[in-house]
Amino acid sequence: MRLLHTMLRVGNLQNSISFYTDILGMKLLRQKDYPDGQFTLAFVGYGDESDNTVIELTHNWDTSDYDIGSGFGHLALEVADVYKATEAIRTKGGKILREAGPMNAGSTIIAFVEDPDGYQIELLGPKL
Repeated sequence: MRLLHTMLRVGNLQNSISFYTDILGMKLLRQKDYPDGQFTLAFVGYGDESDNTVIELTHNWDTSDYDIGSGFGHLALEVADVYKATEAIRTKGGKILREAGPMNAGSTIIAFVEDPDGYQIELLGPKL
């Protein structure tokens, strides 16, 4: 078994695709409209779905925003340098929720950013 993808419902598909590709550097792997169901699926990630876990962005055509709820926490991305990644995201217009720095009660360097729908993404340096 392996983890295939995480699905996020998004209000504006193009804004979300732009965030994940232009700001976080992922690739749009595939996208398909389902007119009978009135939704579109777009898959983004850092590599081919056959070898990598990806994110499925689901846009229901009649819904422009969602309540994230209290059960969802965050997505996590490993980056080479959390400080540099945070600054690059800020430069590209990304929203920084928590500046890069040591985590509470630990020494791991982390930061948090937010996508256009309010989903939080944690940035972590590589495990040493």
